[in-house]
Amino acid sequence: MELYEVLGLLAAATAAGWVDAVVGGGGVLLIPVLLLAFPQYSPAVALGTNKIAAVMGTATAAYMYQRRTKLDRSVLLPAAGLAVPFGALGALSASSVPTTYFRPVIMGLLITVALFVAFRPSFGVQQRNIVVTPRRRNAAILIAGVGIGFYDGVFGPGVGTFLIISFTTLLATQFLESAAMAKVINASSNLGALAVFAWQGNVLWALGLGMAVGNIAGAMIGSRTAMKRGSGFVRIVLVLVVTGMVAKMAFDQFA
Repeated sequence: MELYEVLGLLAAATAAGWVDAVVGGGGVLLIPVLLLAFPQYSPAVALGTNKIAAVMGTATAAYMYQRRTKLDRSVLLPAAGLAVPFGALGALSASSVPTTYFRPVIMGLLITVALFVAFRPSFGVQQRNIVVTPRRRNAAILIAGVGIGFYDGVFGPGVGTFLIISFTTLLATQFLESAAMAKVINASSNLGALAVFAWQGNVLWALGLGMAVGNIAGAMIGSRTAMKRGSGFVRIVLVLVVTGMVAKMAFDQFA
């Protein structure tokens, strides 16, 4: 590879790590870059190689957040435990489920999320007086660990956003706390998916580990920025990233 190509991949990995640490969606930046840089490989190789950087970056962000943010371990531990096998199951299913089936549905969900957050300024920013019942906790565990964990393995765009909205809605957490919890689940589902992609031989290890350095740096900067600026900042970035993801998926679907 030429030096400019290496620097470009590192820059993309760093930007993806920052976005992932704040609201998720870094794969929307990094996977297209990998596909453009290595057209001779199948999309599964881009997905698998991206997972190395994603695992490192999300794990770093999770560590940074847990030092400064209160995390609900009664939800996180079982959800993370489920996200590993269901992320792996999703990766196993990735080749048999065309992404064209997912894109219209995911675009619709993301547009709904963006409009809801944009027109509900207090959602995720101000504390809500909601009793978090065992049923709500169990629903959060199943949605995050099983549903979103599987989706992360099989397709992936918008995972962080869906986790943040799920936790904010069901557990009445603010966006900053939800983002912190999302990183733990995302790291777990990424790990499960990576194990499958590695077993299938769809990972470029040297490249992935190199990009992981940039992803870790971006994750450290992104998590510090989010904790310093608070839930209001996360809300703004969430709307912007969701808008970008919808535009990217619409281009892929209809171009």
